[in-house]
Amino acid sequence: MATRVRDALMREFGELRYEPIDKRIRATLGGCEVIDSTRAMLVWEPKRVVPSYAVPVDDVDGELIAAPTKADADAIVVPQLAGRPVYDPSVPFAMHTTEGQPLDLKTDAGVSEGAVFRPADDALRGYVIVDFGAFDAWYEEDELNVGHPRDPFHRIDIVHSSRHVTVERDGAVLAESTSPYMLFEPPLPVRYYLPASDVSLDLLIASATRTYCAYKGQASYWSIDDEDIAWTYREPLREAAEVTDRIAFFNERVTLRVDGRELERPITPWSRR
Repeated sequence: MATRVRDALMREFGELRYEPIDKRIRATLGGCEVIDSTRAMLVWEPKRVVPSYAVPVDDVDGELIAAPTKADADAIVVPQLAGRPVYDPSVPFAMHTTEGQPLDLKTDAGVSEGAVFRPADDALRGYVIVDFGAFDAWYEEDELNVGHPRDPFHRIDIVHSSRHVTVERDGAVLAESTSPYMLFEPPLPVRYYLPASDVSLDLLIASATRTYCAYKGQASYWSIDDEDIAWTYREPLREAAEVTDRIAFFNERVTLRVDGRELERPITPWSRR
């Protein structure tokens, strides 16, 4: 019997997964380089949708100190993707889903509590998983990396389209366009990036929110009723250069119609919780 590829990929979602990478990975903290490794791996703890870096202990310039487990699982609201609970980057690094020992990292910059995790798995013996957000900057080779480690099995695909796209909120038309750029980034829903001239910007309020995507760069937002509903990339990374200054709306938070057909609002980490 044929197997849907997504189902095959998701079958291992609840397992500890890893993949060696050939990139030199470096991290800085307090003005000093504290990680420098050409033997790094990407590690996905069970239920994690984005990977973390794992490096040999010898490639960490600092003292590793046993730390208590502090995360309170009951206090975490776990988002969903396609109806499945997932641990996205909004779920703290300290929420580990595999056996192992949390560690503090002591460097000249001070002590970073819980910034390191030693997994109790033979395949990762001698390696520690590190918290991307606990460091000042990360580099893949000589390029700054933002957001989180890049997944070699993840890609974005931008396709120019002539579909008729309308965006509404509480009966008000926020955008209408016949020249969207469709951005595919499975397993996320398709995002429709519209020319700014096709968006009623007078109905939107500029938001102070800024987020970082490892594949697209820094996004800035617009809101309605104190809820962010649209975003743009002013200076995207080269993979997403085509959507520069175009505007996309959260399918989860607006009524979006494509060629007259209303799209179902998907369940993702950006749905209302």
